[in-house]
Amino acid sequence: MYGLELTPEHPVATLADLAADAEASGFDAAFVSHHYNNRDQFMALTDIAHETDDLLVGPGIANPYETHPVTLASRMATLDELSGGRGLFGIGPGDKSTLANLGYDQDGALRRTLATFKVAQQLWAGERVDHDGTFQAADAALNYEVGSIPVYVGAQGPHMTRMAAKHADGVLFNGSHPRDYEWAAEQVAHGLDDRPESRGEFDFAAYASVSIADEEAAAREAARPPVAFIAGSAAPPLLDRHDLDHDRASEISDAISRGDFEEAFGTVTPAMIDAFCIAGTPTDVEKKIAGVLEHADSFVAGSPLGPDLETAIELLGAVLDRFDSA
Repeated sequence: MYGLELTPEHPVATLADLAADAEASGFDAAFVSHHYNNRDQFMALTDIAHETDDLLVGPGIANPYETHPVTLASRMATLDELSGGRGLFGIGPGDKSTLANLGYDQDGALRRTLATFKVAQQLWAGERVDHDGTFQAADAALNYEVGSIPVYVGAQGPHMTRMAAKHADGVLFNGSHPRDYEWAAEQVAHGLDDRPESRGEFDFAAYASVSIADEEAAAREAARPPVAFIAGSAAPPLLDRHDLDHDRASEISDAISRGDFEEAFGTVTPAMIDAFCIAGTPTDVEKKIAGVLEHADSFVAGSPLGPDLETAIELLGAVLDRFDSA
């Protein structure tokens, strides 16, 4: 699978047009990200489903805090129905900083994520559900038929990655450097050791920040905003894996917290861009994606895509076509 992430910071109609461009450029899937301060994720996915024919569509990712997991399961089932069975359920803990704005602290993130998609699978299978754990459900059911919907867990840490490999259909691993995917492959292998054969094949999908342009400098400059958010929330082991300055990352985090995005983006170092984004010309990006795919099965290109989205999708489509032809 070759996919891309679209962020609803842009109007829904624009996202639908971009998704249609992506389908024409050879992409297999489109994921739409979610933050409460952007446009609605599922409304965007609905429009994308209407404007495309074969493109797989899904949240990338939905979180199980803001929306009750049973309601979330029904929203995903509705998307799958209206898209003609093209749904992919991307589920994960969500962005810690924006969830904190709403009073959520991600308590029991792994357990809640696992319970959310397990309950969803029961509901989609036509079962009535009682659940008393990280959320409550009593005699809950859907009153319409649902097909089988693949579940992809958004992950970055070891425990969530292993859980995904054991229980889900795939993982959307958040990283952009081969070093991270070499590490993640070990976590996936541990999870697969405990995976029942009845669950079928598992898709280890790279969910990587990408910024592509004909000019390298333009691509790297466009990478600053997403890299700032990644670096500012990066766990110490991730910073250490790339020999990045913890104090510099803390400065970025502090600037984001007080809304000083200009300072946050300006504090990003070239080493941070190298670690947290696949940025550069088509030739650069192709080489870096090849390094990631030495470890992963699939590739999803995430935000920012590039300084110009239409051009970036066209350039990425050409790059991915060369992988298909190889």
